[in-house]
Amino acid sequence: MEYKILKIFIADRIATMTISRPAVLNALNPEFFKEFNHFLDDLEPRDDIRVLIITGEGKAFVAGADIAGMSDMTEEQSFDFSREGQDIFLRLENLRIPVIAAVNGYALGGGCELAMACDFRIASRLAKFGQPEISLGLIPGYAGTQRLSRITGIGNALYLILTAETISAEDALRIGLVQKLCEPETLMEEVMKLASKIASNGSQAVPVSKKIIREGIALPFEEASILEANEFSKLFSQPETKEGMKAFMEKRKPVW
Repeated sequence: MEYKILKIFIADRIATMTISRPAVLNALNPEFFKEFNHFLDDLEPRDDIRVLIITGEGKAFVAGADIAGMSDMTEEQSFDFSREGQDIFLRLENLRIPVIAAVNGYALGGGCELAMACDFRIASRLAKFGQPEISLGLIPGYAGTQRLSRITGIGNALYLILTAETISAEDALRIGLVQKLCEPETLMEEVMKLASKIASNGSQAVPVSKKIIREGIALPFEEASILEANEFSKLFSQPETKEGMKAFMEKRKPVW
């Protein structure tokens, strides 16, 4: 498929996906979801890519969904629109490899929801975050009400959604929505360093860690602990694990 919105760059086991609709602040539209779904189809079976970075072109990460395309929707159409976005963002969340949102600017509405579907968020100090849907008489539709409350806590989620307030990158860091801030001019460099660090670790242990954390959060503690023990033990049959422990004892870097 020839992409018109997405720009894909792959190097050193890291894929970078840039959303490129800068004239409309990278607003999400049906063509974006079509391209994104196709990209995930291509990415999921690949074992040569260990980390995915998502960012936006220009001064926005994503400034929301394309409201002009939503304004005439019927109730039935809007339900399908919401579910499609939820399904694709869930695909992203369940991707085997870690996904980093490099938030370069505005992450509002659907853009904030996209960032939250990534595993964690590294932001420019100039970035802005918010869920302004309620000011339009709407609510978040891509599972934003659920992810925001799970990431930041119920009080912070209610505050952001009910006030429609746009917050700074510093405030996003304070409430746990963002994990690290960078200067605007060094954002991608810092994110690439982080992605390279992750990619250099065990190719089996990294996705297993993501799986256990993602699945375990929805389980009772004891069940999640058993899940951890099962996955922990399975790694001992992997040559990579043997090499990692051997390299540690020999005080050298592992050869994966």
